[in-house]
Amino acid sequence: MSSILISGASVAGPTLASWLAASGWDVTVVERVDHLRTEGQNVDVRGVGRQVLRRMGLEEAVLAAHTGERGTDFVDGRGRVIAAFEGGADDTSGGTAEVEILRGQLAAILHEHSRESVEYVFGDQVAALRDDGAGVDVEFRHGPARRFDVVVLAEGLRSRTRSLVFPDARVEELGLYTAYLAIPRVEGDGERWRVLTCGRGRALYLRPDNVGTTQAGLSFVSDVRGLDRLGHDDVVAVLRATFADVGWVAPRVLDALDTDSLYFEAIGQAKLPSWSRGRVALLGDAAYCASPVSGMGTTLAVAGAYVLAGELTRADDPRAAFAAYERVLRPLVTKAQKLPPGAPRIAHPRGRVQQGLFRTAVRVASAPLVNRVAGVAQGWTTPPAEAIELPDYPMPAA
Repeated sequence: MSSILISGASVAGPTLASWLAASGWDVTVVERVDHLRTEGQNVDVRGVGRQVLRRMGLEEAVLAAHTGERGTDFVDGRGRVIAAFEGGADDTSGGTAEVEILRGQLAAILHEHSRESVEYVFGDQVAALRDDGAGVDVEFRHGPARRFDVVVLAEGLRSRTRSLVFPDARVEELGLYTAYLAIPRVEGDGERWRVLTCGRGRALYLRPDNVGTTQAGLSFVSDVRGLDRLGHDDVVAVLRATFADVGWVAPRVLDALDTDSLYFEAIGQAKLPSWSRGRVALLGDAAYCASPVSGMGTTLAVAGAYVLAGELTRADDPRAAFAAYERVLRPLVTKAQKLPPGAPRIAHPRGRVQQGLFRTAVRVASAPLVNRVAGVAQGWTTPPAEAIELPDYPMPAA
């Protein structure tokens, strides 16, 4: 029986763990926080990612945890709708996908699916790795050292563990910061994702959830680096100063910034020439983060985990499996990381002229005739979430 250590218990890690455990592997998942993280904003799963959930028998459970979001509205400074887009009704389409779920709820479903056959270790993390060619010796911050046949780092964009194996890995910054938080739900919040471009490179949104709150986001472009490394109080001060003159629901969101749910990040992409070294591989955002701007992060995590598991189960050498995993998945990643021209700044207009042009563009795009033409054109192109054909691997789905 082959053994594997997976670092990270969010989405990619438990997906990989589930497939490998069902295939007879001895699987351990380590997570640095001491509990399963159930917080997080709305995510969607599209195309090949949804196919993986279907093959795992989890599609209905994920659909049942839908956030309730039915479409996307762009609004003006008084909250009046200037452009409306309906949600998707298939595996791929729509700004609001058919599968919309809170990240924490998706993680909980994946954990529940695998916990009987996988060893989960919470409250610890990898401190050192030594790959001698025949296996990997792993030292932990708290637990005893152990040896594994394979190690996979399924961590975030700014993974610290990744630097142990890929010291030269760099994040490609997009010059965008985003704050996420849950705020009390009030009458009128509705079932739509409502977006306001605020001018001066800022945007604000509200999204429904299925837990009785409303998910809020504040984003702004900046040439200043390092704001994501500030402490909580300093981040709150920056956000309140940045959005102080914004109307609509901005005062309500700013009043709620002291909540424990606040998460602030600098948006970027991971573009590594290789996703593995020896018996250690990267998975998910640590390997190929496409950024929330792409709308493909969760899909890449789920599909990547499935492909990596499939290649590991049919290869005698993990290094050959890693090479095949990259060969299969790289075309999907490349397409997902190719953002629309000018993104993310085009959706965060600075001046009044840019603001007017952006609002005109979304208004035109939402027109019924344009939507019909776009629907026809979609049949002539391959959406990013379906840029590859998902292989059929001889693996049980647990």
